[in-house]
Amino acid sequence: MYDSLLKFGAETGFANITIEQVLMLIIACVLFYLAIKKKYEPLLLLPIGFGVLLANLPLTGLMEEGGLLYWLYQGVKLGIYPPLIFMGVGALTDFGPLIANPKSILLGAAAQFGIFFTFIGALFLGFTLPEAGGISIIGGADGPTAIFLATKLSPHLLGPIAIAAYSYMALVPIIQPPIMKALTTGEERRVKMEQLRPVSRLEKIIFPIIVTILTVLLLPSAAALIGSLMLGNLMRESGVVDSLVKTTRTSLVNIVTIFLGLTVGATANAESFLSASTIKIIVLGLIAFTVGTAAGTLFGKLLYKTSGGKINPLIGAAGVSAVPMAARVVQRVGQEEDPSNFLLMHAMGPNVAGVIGSAIAAGTLLSMLG
Repeated sequence: MYDSLLKFGAETGFANITIEQVLMLIIACVLFYLAIKKKYEPLLLLPIGFGVLLANLPLTGLMEEGGLLYWLYQGVKLGIYPPLIFMGVGALTDFGPLIANPKSILLGAAAQFGIFFTFIGALFLGFTLPEAGGISIIGGADGPTAIFLATKLSPHLLGPIAIAAYSYMALVPIIQPPIMKALTTGEERRVKMEQLRPVSRLEKIIFPIIVTILTVLLLPSAAALIGSLMLGNLMRESGVVDSLVKTTRTSLVNIVTIFLGLTVGATANAESFLSASTIKIIVLGLIAFTVGTAAGTLFGKLLYKTSGGKINPLIGAAGVSAVPMAARVVQRVGQEEDPSNFLLMHAMGPNVAGVIGSAIAAGTLLSMLG
């Protein structure tokens, strides 16, 4: 009996847990705090945090071959979950503001500068070309794209990249406003933009078809993300598949989000996460996001000048892909200067352009480095 008790004790997690795993459990609790108390992207940070928790409880075998999370992780490894998320984003998103104001495309493109700036920074810090490509996409503030590219180029860095990407997405309302205010004047922030023109149903139907054809012909490697995004949007705008749209934007997205967050979090085990590389990725991610926000805002200032003061430069900050949070931040910062100013719909143009831009940037990096 005594030997049996000793054997039982030796096989418990209490006897096998390491200091590193305890630190990871603390990190999981920090993610829970951000999700539950602060309500920062709870739909993402809560399952990611629980994945981190499960991955660092010893002897579970959940991520080993045959374990539950091992099988669920195949959707990440095979590049299935991110395109499904994009399909849901497409079904939820109105591209009307982008169609009504095509200049928004330029703002969305400018905000992607953070991706390529960080790519160079990652190389400078000693990462390989594929690793730098996977890290740099954090600058697009697009979690699914970051996961998609990381699994293709640097799967061993998936945990730190995904957690950094989603954490910075969650912190958009905190990170962006100081940058936006530092780069604009009160007069610029008070600019009221003209109401957008009405966009016809035909335009909205044609748009996803044309974007898919042109983008995929140019960058076949972006087909999975762009194709899924535009399929979701075409279903939304067609008006003939309401049941599919409802399923895509609710049940499908929710299920995939659970599986994606849980398994991505589970890749952040103590052995791979607690390293100098992770610290570098966290720092690079912040730089990427900061530079992307600044680049979009500065390009907005350029359009403000060239338009004779008709474009509010704040909307450039929405060129990152955090839809619709970045657009809401623009609205809030603008109303702090003038409560009667409504910039939300104007900011949605660059915001959805940023989603397309980050997918194109990912396709470019994948075609060059994959």
